[in-house]
Order: sequence, then C-alpha cells, then structure tokens
Amino acid sequence: MKILLFGRGGQVGWELQRSLSVLGEVVAVDFDPAHNPDGLCGDFSNLAGLAETVQRVKPDVIVNAAAHTAVDKAESEPEFARTLNALAPGVLAEQAKALGAWLVHYSTDYVFDGSDTAPWRESDATGPLSVYGRTKLEGEQRVASTPKHLIFRTSWVYAARGGNFAKTMLRLAGERDALTVIDDQFGAPTSAELLADVTTHTLRAAMLRPELAGLYHCVAAGETTWCGYARYVLAQAQALGWPLKAGPEQVAPTSTANYPTPAQRPLNSRLDTSRLQTAFNLVLPPWQQGVARMLTEIKGSTAP
Repeated sequence: MKILLFGRGGQVGWELQRSLSVLGEVVAVDFDPAHNPDGLCGDFSNLAGLAETVQRVKPDVIVNAAAHTAVDKAESEPEFARTLNALAPGVLAEQAKALGAWLVHYSTDYVFDGSDTAPWRESDATGPLSVYGRTKLEGEQRVASTPKHLIFRTSWVYAARGGNFAKTMLRLAGERDALTVIDDQFGAPTSAELLADVTTHTLRAAMLRPELAGLYHCVAAGETTWCGYARYVLAQAQALGWPLKAGPEQVAPTSTANYPTPAQRPLNSRLDTSRLQTAFNLVLPPWQQGVARMLTEIKGSTAP
C-alpha cells in the first residue's frame, strides 16, 4: 500500500509518519519543496501542483494533515484561508475519486457556533463563527464528495513537538507570579499522537469495510476549560520538579469577553465521540493522560 501524506511538518503530520508506517509506504510532503522527495508539491496554495503530485505518486490513500490554522490571521486573509482549507482539499478529493483512493482529512469544532452546552454530534447543525470555521466546513463538504473518505473533527490539539498552550503556560508561570486564563470555553485537549493512532486504526478498518466511510468526532475523553487545563499543567509540572513562580493556585479565571480577538471562538467545543467509538470499537483515554505524558516527554528533553 502507498500512502501520500500532506503536512508532514505539522504536529499531527509528524505523528502520522510514525503511525501510518505500519500500513505501508508513506510518501510525506510539506509546503517547503526542499524537504519533499522527487520535487513533489505539498504547497496548498499551488492547486495544480497538488493535483500533479497525486497523479505522480498514485497513492492508495491520501492523508491531509495540512491546513491554515492561524485562526485570527484568517480573518484578514479569507481567500488565502479558503484556498488552503477548502479548495486544496477539494482538489485532493477530485484526485482521490479519480484514483479510487481513500482520503483522510481533519476538521475542527469551529464548524459549530458553540452556543449549546451538550457535546456536539456529527449530525448537529453547523454554524461557524469565523473565517477559519467557515473554510474548514467547506473543506469537509468538498472532501465528502469522494465516497472513500474519513473526516475527523477534533479540538485543542497539542504535541510535545512544536508550540502549544501547555508550553506557553509553563513559560509564563516561570516568569510571572500569577496568571489569568479563560474559564468559559469548554473542550478536551487532544494529543496529535492520539489522532494519529486513531487514524491508522480506523483507516485499516474502513478499507476492509467501506461502509464505515464518513464523518467522525475524535477528541480525548472528558472536558475542561483553558483555565482548568492550565491548572492541571502547572500541577503536573510542579510534581515533575519544574521551576515555576506561579503554581495552579495562582491561576485566576476570566471570561472570553475580557480577551477580544479578531476571530470569535465557540464557547462549547465539546465533541461527542460515541459514533467513532462504536463504529471502530475504540476507547478514547482521558485528556489528562495525554497531557501528563507530553509534560514528562518535554521535561525529559530539557533535562541537563
């Protein structure tokens, strides 16, 4: 089996290179051509180049881990965000359909308006509040035009590699005596490692049972707020012996209204994962498990 992976340099793409390798040959590309084999194109602003790359590789599976994820910046460059988040995935869908290949794509809780308090189901009405959310929703719709597709909506993604919220909290807690963090947005921190492993498991099953194709929600179990997330991170960091000026008790809650941003965020990012767990016989671990693992990994990599 040959798998063409886009977005190799991102958090999820990096983990996918590991997880997908058990299924077959992985051809991984990114936007920087210097890192791509045989002059292949991974630049999502080059739609013709993407189509040519798929035609040259002739993969059995296309996995798209690339996207415009700068949520606030997307508000000032909507056409560019649409090209990366909607038009480019649409090109991949067209090419996948022509080849009879599977297409795996990642989306977001930002397709919802966040107005409810219950976890969102795949069948719930969408209502994105931002350019990012609207372009990701259009991307979903374009990907769904090819029969052999798996779309995973997720939220609050992190990894030990690259920047993330937990690392920001650790840095700030090392510099300041107190922190103030938003406490009225709810979701589940989800590791890139978990997403990659779920992708490999579900892809293998879906290739044997094509009726499993479709849209699924994939996040770690449980829920928290950004404030709760920060407090957990700092408590774990203290237990690992991290030098901090501010601990979990010094993290004060605040509301989203006190931190206005160009893009409006959904307050409720909870996603119901029962469809995914039932269809593929999966158990999704609590969010705390992945965060604790990440912190241990980061601590180990920074140890003298």
